[in-house]
Amino acid sequence: MNMEKILDIAMEKDASDVHMICGNKPMLRIARDLVEIEEMNVLTEEDMLEAYDYLVKGNVDKDDVYNTTKKLDLSYEYKDIRLRVNISSSDETPTCTLRLIKNELPPYESLGIPDVVRRMTYQPQGLILVTGKTNSGKSTTLNSMIDYINENQNKKILTLENPIEYKHHSKKSLIVQKEVGRGRDVLTFSDGVKNSLREDCDILVIGEIRDRTTMEAAIEMAESGHLVIGTLHTKSCAETIDRMINFYEVRDQSSIKYLLSALLKLVVSQRLLKGTDGKLVLVPEVMVVDNIVAGIIRKDKLSVSEIEDAIQSNLEKGSIGLINSLAELFVEDKITLEQAKSQIEEKNQEILNRTIMQLKIKKAANSNQ
Repeated sequence: MNMEKILDIAMEKDASDVHMICGNKPMLRIARDLVEIEEMNVLTEEDMLEAYDYLVKGNVDKDDVYNTTKKLDLSYEYKDIRLRVNISSSDETPTCTLRLIKNELPPYESLGIPDVVRRMTYQPQGLILVTGKTNSGKSTTLNSMIDYINENQNKKILTLENPIEYKHHSKKSLIVQKEVGRGRDVLTFSDGVKNSLREDCDILVIGEIRDRTTMEAAIEMAESGHLVIGTLHTKSCAETIDRMINFYEVRDQSSIKYLLSALLKLVVSQRLLKGTDGKLVLVPEVMVVDNIVAGIIRKDKLSVSEIEDAIQSNLEKGSIGLINSLAELFVEDKITLEQAKSQIEEKNQEILNRTIMQLKIKKAANSNQ
């Protein structure tokens, strides 16, 4: 089993992930498709143990975490790329999933991130959230935001990540990156957030807000006059608000709604679709929190449809509805109509069709001028 040959092939084919599972040939994820490395042999149990040793490098703490929990997240560097590695267990044999992360971030403008996200990084304090399901490009968006701030603002930026993916170097800003986990820089995300209050940072980046303790620490940080940027695993702006509120007991929800309505500045919920050219395309939904959205958050019963309507009626302030994003990408011939329809509920299909028609009319009028 030649681990370096597998990684070389993955880099050559511009794969996003490598999957190594006992009883199968190594597989690559290329633009969402799984592709077998044909020239490699089927992986044996011995191969998987060899891959484990290659990645863990005899680190006692990491080995102990895996043997205790049967899972391990770590970062690894090979040539000019970083790897985000997850090792888990299947039939008592290690199974490895490796995410390839280029050390060079793509230019901010090339990612399709709406301009309002860049503008919001100048907020002196508050909470900005980047959300989406696994493999929706959250880490790339988050790190592009950090890189933009680093190049254009004079701030101290503290990041908490598990694991660290992109290595940033201080430019106009001062950057401190901390890896979260046992035997690393800080034990838990919530510990890191609490300690950041004593580290005189201007901007705190939380790689993942996954529990109430971290959420409370992030809110305290934002309340005390800092800008906090974090990620959540949610698939829409409305679901993000609902998830944050449901971290809390019912008796505490009214007070957290009030805090969120005051501190939350922006939610970016994103998806990645395979475009008509075979490359991945970003589909953003953006919610700028103005007085109308803040009022909806404070209500006793959270209404998803009210939040969606508020996003739709707030386009001039930079909000972008999911339907608008999909319609625009279809009109620009970046995705198919079937792809656009697959991302929304059936009751919204007619709204999508109407939005597409309006965009086509507008495009025709602009081309005739």
